[in-house]
Amino acid sequence: MNLINFVIAAATFIAGGVVTWLTINFIVKSRYKNIIKDAQSEAEVIKKDKLIEVKEKFLNLKAEYEQQVSERNIKLQQAESRIHQRESQQNHLQSELHRKNAEIEAIRAGLDTQLEIIDHKEKELERLHKQELAQLEAVAGISAEEAKNRLLTSLKEEAKTNAMSYINEIMEEAKMTANKEAKRIVVQSIQRIATEAAVENSVTVFHIESDEIKGRIIGREGRNIRALEAATGVEIVVDDTPEAIVLSAFDPVRREIARLAIHQLVTDGRIHPARIEEVVTKVKKQVEDEIIEVGKRTAIDLGVHGLHPELIRLVGKMKYRSSYGQNLLQHSRETANLCAVMASELGLNPKKAKRAGLLHDIGKVPDDAPEIPHALLGMQLAEKYKESPDICNAIGAHHEEMEMTSLLSPIVQVCDAISGARPGARREIAEAYIKRLNDLENLALAYPGVVKTYAIQAGRELRVIVGADKIDDKDTEKLSFDIAKQIQDEMTYPGQVKITVIRETRAVSYAK
Repeated sequence: MNLINFVIAAATFIAGGVVTWLTINFIVKSRYKNIIKDAQSEAEVIKKDKLIEVKEKFLNLKAEYEQQVSERNIKLQQAESRIHQRESQQNHLQSELHRKNAEIEAIRAGLDTQLEIIDHKEKELERLHKQELAQLEAVAGISAEEAKNRLLTSLKEEAKTNAMSYINEIMEEAKMTANKEAKRIVVQSIQRIATEAAVENSVTVFHIESDEIKGRIIGREGRNIRALEAATGVEIVVDDTPEAIVLSAFDPVRREIARLAIHQLVTDGRIHPARIEEVVTKVKKQVEDEIIEVGKRTAIDLGVHGLHPELIRLVGKMKYRSSYGQNLLQHSRETANLCAVMASELGLNPKKAKRAGLLHDIGKVPDDAPEIPHALLGMQLAEKYKESPDICNAIGAHHEEMEMTSLLSPIVQVCDAISGARPGARREIAEAYIKRLNDLENLALAYPGVVKTYAIQAGRELRVIVGADKIDDKDTEKLSFDIAKQIQDEMTYPGQVKITVIRETRAVSYAK
């Protein structure tokens, strides 16, 4: 019984499971069918939408294409109309060209006829001309060629006379205009450039606080003053002048070194030979640095660039040089400015002219002084330091010691003369005065028999002492005349020079 119940229960359970599975399977199949149906309906909708969208795009593209085709057709029609129009114009031009050619042919035929007539008339005229010439030659008694030559000769002479007269008038007018223009340029240059004339002396006065310092400068047995003079090359004059010491030398650089050295020694209080040498060496270095600085500042002020360092040093050294009492640096600056103004007026390069004017006197300030004119020495220095040829020529030719090859040369020469010829710009300095006296003495000393010579009275008298055993009394008169003539021919001097020849006779005896 229990087994039957168990079998029944199992069968019931299995039957229920089968029913449940069939039910679930039915439900799943029905849902699956619904999903497939929904998907198919949705796909149909999407398909319809896509078809509609494709149709719209197709229609749009078709419309655009049709529009482009219509536009191209319109352009083609316009091009065809233009081509037809051009063809009609060309046909018209060709017809006009044929008509013109026909007219030209007709005109050419008429011209040929006219040319034939003209040739016939020219031949007739030539025949008549020959007849007239034959008649004129018979009447005048000369041939036509001779008459033509006479006429040409007469015309040539008349033309020459007129041309010479015209040339003279032009030259006179040009001279008057050139003189007037030159005066205007020079006057304008002088008016625009005005500087002071700086007068240099050959002595410098050094002021001291008390006369007690004089003894310290002299030193024991004069050792300090001797050391100063040896180190500086300057003569130091210590006299009774109150609170002053005189420094005498022709070289302004040495005077300035001596002045600065004494100033430092007096300020420091230690004055002895070793200290003097140390201070003088230091001051020389300071003065050299100042010379270079002055040269650089001058070049910058004038706008002259690219100078060689040695040329800059020479320009700075001009500050301590003078020419006939005129400060050389001031003179060179003034000449440079004058050259620039004059070159601008003449349409030349003012920078080059200013450079040449600044460097024109550098031959006066080199460390060594060879026996050649300063203009040629300056030109050699400029060539050595790579200055341009026209500037070198302007430096070398400003005193006409060589040929001028550029337009800068006469400008520098004129401006140098303008700067030096102003009233009060120059005077004869002591150095030139002493040189003139030495030249007088050396000139007379070169004669045979002359023992000693003395230039006295500021060079207005020259006393010549001769040996009594070499020249007699008659020869003294001839010697005096020869010396006077040579001085007159070779030297430049103010007033007149009196030559006195002295022949001294001595009687010498010895007591033994």
